[in-house]
Amino acid sequence: MPGTPATLFQHVLRLHRLTPDEPLFRSGEPLPDAERRRRRRQWEQPFDHRCGDAEAANILDAYFLDTRVSPRRLAIELRDVPVSCRYDERIGAAALRASAARARETGRWLVRHGTDLAPVAVGLALLAEVGTVDDIRLIQTIGLLSNAFGPLAVRALDRLPGGVEALIWLAERVTAWGRVHAVDALCRHVDDHPAVRPWLLRRAVDGDYLNGYFAAAVARVTMLHEVITQFGDDAEVVDHTSRILHVMQCCEGMGTSLRQYPDALAVLEAHVRHIKELGPTAERYFVAATTAQYLTEEAPAWSDDATLKTRWDEARTSYLSLVDRADWCGTAREGLAAGDRRLTWLADSKAPELDLRAFRNDEPRAEE
Repeated sequence: MPGTPATLFQHVLRLHRLTPDEPLFRSGEPLPDAERRRRRRQWEQPFDHRCGDAEAANILDAYFLDTRVSPRRLAIELRDVPVSCRYDERIGAAALRASAARARETGRWLVRHGTDLAPVAVGLALLAEVGTVDDIRLIQTIGLLSNAFGPLAVRALDRLPGGVEALIWLAERVTAWGRVHAVDALCRHVDDHPAVRPWLLRRAVDGDYLNGYFAAAVARVTMLHEVITQFGDDAEVVDHTSRILHVMQCCEGMGTSLRQYPDALAVLEAHVRHIKELGPTAERYFVAATTAQYLTEEAPAWSDDATLKTRWDEARTSYLSLVDRADWCGTAREGLAAGDRRLTWLADSKAPELDLRAFRNDEPRAEE
């Protein structure tokens, strides 16, 4: 009806239909209740999620004790409670103290009909405890609002039969923190399900800055140093390895960086060999140049062995030889002219340690 607030579930469905195979536009922001939450914060004290989760658990306990209270009434009581959108033991315990059937029915109603962040979060927390395989599609859909509900959605799917396929579906369609939690969960299932390792080797890294939290874990659990050596003819694996290497150059303090990665040399040596065989693209040029610059500026932290240091320097030389070739320079110049943002950034940064020929007027070295 006109004037009736849109539910968060309806909001997600509308945006999901626009990009069914990609993340929601702007991660689904702003949510339908954003304006009301903004006005509330003008006169309230800052949210204290610890107190809010305790209050939500108390409201749930009272609700489950009185069978006359409807889920709609519960949603009204929860709407202004500062609930965390991550798992909270007190809310989980309240769900387990109740009848599983009623907790499940309540969770489904709140997720599907809630018009505010807090009731939907509580509903999803209930399904994370007592949901069934029948709830997978509901959990996946609301999980597309990954900044708000990603952690709870991942927890809910992770405990259900068939949840691994559902996690892959969700991971394909979320970014930022939602992807961090989804990929982290999939890393735990790499030996449990045949679809996980191929997906992690080809799709896990999407270029977001937060990929730094899981890039090294993906490399480790997939045994990337062995895979990249054996399957260099798989362009998807090679190009995804390019993205992993680039993220690991920038993730110091977030995760294991490239200079700290024990199998870095094996991956670097195989990677540079395979991108040479596959030929230049804008992405491969960018990664080859930035990797060469990284290897120039950084030293391996995992060994003082002179032989390993020599291999580090040789890998740098191999990447430099690629970005100096005529065909690779030509590809870079074409990409720059087409407005490729990675190459534009690379050209603007000047990369003084490399003095890249692709962005100078003199002719590059002829192709070998």
